[in-house]
Formats: sequence, structure tokens, C-alpha cells
Amino acid sequence: MERFLAPTRIIDWQTPAVRQLAAELATGLGDDVAVARACFEWVRDEVRHSWDYRQNPVTCKASDVLKHRTGYCYAKSHLLAALLRANGIPAGLCYQRLSIGDDGAPYCLHGLNAVYLQRHGWYRCDARGNKPGIDAQFSPPQERLAFTVGAGGADEADLVEIWTEPSLSVVSVLENSRSVEEAAENLPDVALLSSVKR
Repeated sequence: MERFLAPTRIIDWQTPAVRQLAAELATGLGDDVAVARACFEWVRDEVRHSWDYRQNPVTCKASDVLKHRTGYCYAKSHLLAALLRANGIPAGLCYQRLSIGDDGAPYCLHGLNAVYLQRHGWYRCDARGNKPGIDAQFSPPQERLAFTVGAGGADEADLVEIWTEPSLSVVSVLENSRSVEEAAENLPDVALLSSVKR
């Protein structure tokens, strides 16, 4: 589990602002589920989804997401992973492949998290931010994610890996896009093997 607790260039939980917020969110809470829920709800509700709000800058590193309080789903997952790791809770990154228009190609990756909870094991949660039609919650052991795979076509998929660091294609888009519009035009995608299609 140590690699799911480690700081990285993107999940930079050792930075003072991230550590301070992590400590504040955990104050007075008794177990890892309560701390994880507090971190999840803060990122979901207090960090604006870049595209929903058309808000710049495009962020990637957890500390930048916190500083600017905005991020695409990927960036929000980076901050949530950082807050969890800062509190000693193993956390990783997960992806879904979803239809951009809800009716087939083109597709893109959607970023979310997996957190290791002592009573439940690995549990996926999605802090992208709620809005009409999206109601993601933290309610282990039941998953309440933002999106249901398969609603947008046969080539949608839950990717089964739990990553310790973000996909390089995700980092590239976030770090090289000068605006939310430019990022939206270049959302990362992956080709699926037939065995992982759902």
C-alpha cells in the first residue's frame, strides 16, 4: 500500500496548503470512512469543474487545483488523492471511457478515484461535481458514481486498473492546454481491447 500513500509530482500532498486542508478536514473524525467522506465532499463541492463553469486556468497538480479551486475531473481526482494520502489513507486514480456526446464516438477518459477503506477494501468514488442529472455520493460499500458505463454506447468501459499516478495522456492534455476550451478539444482517450469492453 505504500505506493498509494506516496507523494508524486502531480499528487503533491506534501505541500503545506494541501497538508493543512487535509488536517482540517480530518479534525474530530474517528475513522477512515469519515475522513475519506469529508475529503470527497470537499473536493466535489468546493472545487468547480472547469468545463461546467468554463473556468480557467487548466489545473493538474493537486496543489494548483486547491489554489485555484477549479479543475477537470482528472485534476479533481488528483486533489482528492492528495488529501486522502496526506491523511494516511491509501488512494489511487481510476478511469472510465465515456462517450463525449452520450451516443457513441468520440470517446474520452473520465477521471475518478479509488480509496482503500479498512472495512470495505478498495472503493471507487467520483468527485467531479454534481449538477442536474449527476448525483455522485460517498456511500460505501455502494458505488454512487457520476456516470453509468454503457449508456453512451458499446465502446464505453470501466477501466479496471487503480493507478498510483495519473495517466501520461491526461497530464499532457492538462499541462499543455492554455484554456478549458483547448482542453475540451483534446480530451484524452484510449483504445480498448475487446476483453475490457462492456
